[in-house]
Amino acid sequence: MSQASNQRIAYYNGEYLPEGEIRIPFRDRGFLYGDGVFDMTRTFDGEIFKIREHIERLYRSLKALRIDAGLTPEQMIEISQEVLKRNVHFLDESSDYWVAQRISRGLAAVGDEGWEQDDATIIVECLPLPLKARAAYYRDGLDLVLSPVRRTAPDVLTPRAKTLNYLNLINANMAAQGQSDNGYTILLDVNGNLCEGLGANIFLVTDGVCLTPREQFVLPGISRACAMELAGNLGIEVVEKDLDLHDAYNADEIFLTSTSLCIVPARSFCGASVGDGSLPGPITKKLTNAYVELVEFDFVAQYLRHLTG
Repeated sequence: MSQASNQRIAYYNGEYLPEGEIRIPFRDRGFLYGDGVFDMTRTFDGEIFKIREHIERLYRSLKALRIDAGLTPEQMIEISQEVLKRNVHFLDESSDYWVAQRISRGLAAVGDEGWEQDDATIIVECLPLPLKARAAYYRDGLDLVLSPVRRTAPDVLTPRAKTLNYLNLINANMAAQGQSDNGYTILLDVNGNLCEGLGANIFLVTDGVCLTPREQFVLPGISRACAMELAGNLGIEVVEKDLDLHDAYNADEIFLTSTSLCIVPARSFCGASVGDGSLPGPITKKLTNAYVELVEFDFVAQYLRHLTG
């Protein structure tokens, strides 16, 4: 099939192929056991953001799981940029991509299947951001919902590695779904403190100070680090500490950070209104404006353009 077709192109084990042509052997350890890692950044107006930081985190995850990708970080960056280049023509002013790297340990093959692969499985792809589905978050704010499912403890499986095994977060999300159209699931850690959401870090603002859970118990998001740096530049104090439900109920503001959402405000926590109800709150607004200035793109306006009715 020609690469000039209407299919996006992905990198698969050394080749650039239309997505529909990629076939992963069913004995791949990523499929069998969730034995692998991934990372993903996003584009702003078709330009990839903080690719180096995301790839560095990817390689920390690989090291934690002792998986050899067979590629240097520089090669992974080059491949990611090439995949975006081959797909950027599908974008318009109302759309952007996740750019994802997915790596499994390889095949758990018997040896007589005919699969000629002895090393890791590597896929790099572009995935359209769900801008329309999440647009109302920026108009109305998030309703944060607490899941009864706790985040995996660091001594069981470190949450600091971004692994293909997402069942803990998926189960937590399913247990808390259906409570609000703008609902977003938040997990507690094994000690009962606030932890993180599905692919998102949480921040509380109290008396002008940004508070966020300690890195040991969460995936340290690139957007989390970006928000913390921006806060420092603005003279806003940031403290990493254990935070419980009492802290959340008494916060003046709450916001989440993630690769796709960047910074998004919450209007409620477990049914209780956040702060005085202003949305976004003053600190959240300052950080959002600084984020927009940093990326030179108004991601809030991009989301809001997808609202209908």
